[in-house]
Amino acid sequence: MKFEPVYSSKIRAGKRRTYFFDVRETRGGDFFITLTESTRKFDGEGYERHKIFLYKEDFNRFLKGMEDTINYVKTELMPDYDFDEYQRRQEEWERKRAEELKQQENNEGESEEEKNDDSHSEEDMTW
Repeated sequence: MKFEPVYSSKIRAGKRRTYFFDVRETRGGDFFITLTESTRKFDGEGYERHKIFLYKEDFNRFLKGMEDTINYVKTELMPDYDFDEYQRRQEEWERKRAEELKQQENNEGESEEEKNDDSHSEEDMTW
């Protein structure tokens, strides 16, 4: 039986990697989380996926372990590193991408208007 997500969150992490956090419900009305890492294959033919199933009795311990591990890296191993750099770069990329898409839409809209614009005829043109 496939458990459909009742809640889903997606995090893009670079060009090839995406993380999915899905809450799913069991037949008995219980909930669990699947964490999925999806990576586009180098040849562009499909994706590799890795899943972790996280059950409610492990939520607190998992979260504590994750926080402890991340904090250790940030404070002990890489205290001078700017971990917000990637967030800023991602936001900048998303902003540029949105502008590009808007520009494409505007250009397509202008082309359609030009095609439909019958207000100019060859007779109107001065050579």
